[in-house]
Amino acid sequence: MTGHRGRLLGGAVLAVVLLFFFFRGMDWSALGTALREARLLPLLGLVVVTLGVYAARAWRWGDLLLPLGRVPYPDLFSATMVGFASGLLIPRAGELLRPWLISRRHPIATSAGFATIILERLLDLITVLLLFAVYLFVLPAPAAQIEGRLTELVKLGGALTAGVALAVLVFLLALHANAERVIGTLEKLLTRAPRWLAEPCSKILRAFSSGLAVLRAPFPLLARIGLESLAVWLLIALGFHLNHMAFGIQLPFHANFLLMAFLVVGVAIPTPGMVGGFHAFYLLALSDVFGVPRATAAAAAVAAHALSNLPVLVLGLVLLGREGLSLSKVAGMSRQEQELSEVRS
Repeated sequence: MTGHRGRLLGGAVLAVVLLFFFFRGMDWSALGTALREARLLPLLGLVVVTLGVYAARAWRWGDLLLPLGRVPYPDLFSATMVGFASGLLIPRAGELLRPWLISRRHPIATSAGFATIILERLLDLITVLLLFAVYLFVLPAPAAQIEGRLTELVKLGGALTAGVALAVLVFLLALHANAERVIGTLEKLLTRAPRWLAEPCSKILRAFSSGLAVLRAPFPLLARIGLESLAVWLLIALGFHLNHMAFGIQLPFHANFLLMAFLVVGVAIPTPGMVGGFHAFYLLALSDVFGVPRATAAAAAVAAHALSNLPVLVLGLVLLGREGLSLSKVAGMSRQEQELSEVRS
């Protein structure tokens, strides 16, 4: 079995295990009732907000790419939707696919574009942690919140994650500010490697460093990117709030800041389409932290996962044709990239 297939199988097994714990001891009758009685209008609102989230993501990505070149919004939106849709079906495919799609039409190296994807992920993490800190230390705790060991573990996990995010940001800043020195050191190490490996790796490192140019952009651009990140995650919180309204879950809007912190952990588990991890951590937050009945919390988790991913999947597959691609080609690209990564390591 190849490493690629092994990862896919491992992800599928993880999803099954997580779904087992998600549904274990479930009152199926209550779950069915909750799903049948969910209000349609807030769920439709969740779909609209989901599309707004990805429209905002595309806009922010354009600003991250701006120091490398201006990309028209239709190309940004198409690449964003195709990339995220592909990532739902083929784990990690979208990370390379998005910058590759842009590089086909614009003079931006794929490696440089990939650096902006890493910055985008880091911005997302920092924004979630910022909202989480506001939830913990600024806003009043919801009346439904259950204080206990889980809440303490969440606070500790948030602090540790913030430290890691800060360390990664400092490293990226150092890499960009001292690119020649860092790359020179790495190139010396690469001289011990075969030429066929050393030369492309050196080019990739230089292109990747150029993709971090936004870190030294003027303050107005950085501030705009920060506000765009905040808008993305407030829209995500709004989507979850509408979802809770549909199921009669009465929680204040800022309770979603804690939920999003839980989900960051859940979706980091490498399962196809975030299945299992999303469900388990959504349920954990609602039932164990806010005391929502288990069946109602599970129904909300199922609806949130479906309605925040299906619109992306459908629109992404439609736009896949615009890009002249097929899922089999995307899968092949992802497999080749992972095999190349294994060779480099």
